[in-house]
Amino acid sequence: MKKAPTQRQLRVAEEIRHIISDVLMKVDLFDADVIPSLVMVTKVEVSPDFSWATVFVHSIGQQDPQAVTDALQQHKSLFRKYVGRQLKIRITPDIRFRLDTSFDAMEQIENLLRQPEVQKDLKK
Repeated sequence: MKKAPTQRQLRVAEEIRHIISDVLMKVDLFDADVIPSLVMVTKVEVSPDFSWATVFVHSIGQQDPQAVTDALQQHKSLFRKYVGRQLKIRITPDIRFRLDTSFDAMEQIENLLRQPEVQKDLKK
């Protein structure tokens, strides 16, 4: 069973989310064809010992989301450098980028709820 994150983990994760979001807004750092400017950092999870941080991202646009995540992963040392400069903790966590699939699940649920059979049942 996974332990709930501590208040400090949640606070550090939120700080990391803000730092990485700020870096992503600096379009001049990246090739716009590889990493589009519309990448949303949805969530960050930090390990209990702060040695790593998993950054969940959602790509908004026509590009392959996995390709965008892979491109971010290739630049993880740059993100770690920015996090290390701005974060006031002893250890700078290793950054891992993962695709946030929760939006796809929400879209599937919405599509199911729009089906005529389901709409008919909901109106009862």
